[in-house]
Amino acid sequence: MSIDLTKLNIDKILEGFKNKDFTSEELVKEYLDAIEKDNTNSFININENAINEAKKADKEREDGSNKPLLGIPLAVKDIILVEGMKTTAASKMLKDYNSSYTATAVKRLQEAGMIVIGKTNCDEFAMGSSNENSYFGNVLNPVDNSRVPGGSSGGSAAAVAVNLAPIALGTDTGGSIRQPSSFCGVTGLKPSYGRVSRYGSIAMTSSLDQIGVIGNNIKDNAYILQYMAGHDELDSTSSKNKVEDYISNIGKDEKKLVLGIPKEYYSDHIDKETKNVIEEKIKELEKEGFEIKEVSLPSTDYALAAYYLLMPAEVGSNLSRFDGILYGLEGKKDYSLEEWYNNVRSEGFSNESKRRIILGMYILSAGYYDAYYKKAQKVRTLIKEEFAKVFQEVDILLTPTTPTTAYEFNKEVNPIDRYLSDVFTVAANIGGICGLSLPIGKDKDGLPIGLQLLGQSYNESKIFNLGNYIENNIK
Repeated sequence: MSIDLTKLNIDKILEGFKNKDFTSEELVKEYLDAIEKDNTNSFININENAINEAKKADKEREDGSNKPLLGIPLAVKDIILVEGMKTTAASKMLKDYNSSYTATAVKRLQEAGMIVIGKTNCDEFAMGSSNENSYFGNVLNPVDNSRVPGGSSGGSAAAVAVNLAPIALGTDTGGSIRQPSSFCGVTGLKPSYGRVSRYGSIAMTSSLDQIGVIGNNIKDNAYILQYMAGHDELDSTSSKNKVEDYISNIGKDEKKLVLGIPKEYYSDHIDKETKNVIEEKIKELEKEGFEIKEVSLPSTDYALAAYYLLMPAEVGSNLSRFDGILYGLEGKKDYSLEEWYNNVRSEGFSNESKRRIILGMYILSAGYYDAYYKKAQKVRTLIKEEFAKVFQEVDILLTPTTPTTAYEFNKEVNPIDRYLSDVFTVAANIGGICGLSLPIGKDKDGLPIGLQLLGQSYNESKIFNLGNYIENNIK
């Protein structure tokens, strides 16, 4: 009986290597063949050296290498740098940019033996919730091609869902890993702020961005976090907190976890069918012996508004470097300085990027800073304080990941309607806590529904533990 190499989890891949059932070269070739035949537009470019790197991994294995993830393929969101490969941020502005170095998170995974097979599509500069804002075209939801895969890490989520990679890296600024994971029916982790180095990830919103992982199960996510987490001297925001043994801790003392249900997340914002599925799973957990408590996070209703003030303010600052002089498109030689700035930035950025840059500059301008940005920072403080207080009572919060399942592509939709799909995810970024989306069921159209697990900062082990229990016991 032949093995479908593209449907194996990390444990099965490692077992296959050990038993000499297949080689890294064979595995990488299978994935590259699948990518070539794919119709979801999940990848922007492929690593031309991937097969040679796989051959090298096979040789290292024969020579007795003890690299823990040797020869396992990895997809990387095209906003994270990999030396020798293009990093476009899915933007015309950087369509020809070749990375001169590798992001710390990727470098650590490569040191553990992983092979980058390609860069995945995303919303331009990670700005979007639907993957409709890429210069390289829309990513299609693999469950239903007429629907969005979610964003901004839609390419990574779709790639894992349709077995183009066993695991993929994404970034999450306001839900950009968890929301597409929910829409595509995969498992996506946003680590605590500072848990993973941001060095080498093109900054969208520096105080909110976090590199995370998308996989088909909890343990695969734990493997990747295990080997890419930890302090990095190249990133002043990375934490010196000890990295737990996430893999060994899975399966320990799950029933001792106290689960919180924040009432603000079960309001009119949520689709009735999604709400019913989530509530049914919570009842099943209660029957299994978990202690369930209703809790309150009063500032939740202000989180989305605060996010859409804080985020564009930092976007406007971070994207100012893309002016065609050091980074970005080159202007014509006969341009005046004013023409250079106007034309290069107008041609290089999409409408969504321009919208957020303009909004950010407005928010930070004289006369509006106190009225908007300063108030949003106060809300941020309140949200952090409320999370800290709630996590004194409970270990994990259970919420819907998204208010609806994946919606249809629609170019005419009001941008604000798109922003509302982040309503349940942005607070975790504002608070700096960890969050994970786990597929928990489907709606009447067969579209995936995600359950969000939120944990206190640096408590990824707890959400892995509960997620693993749900994955194996709650059907």
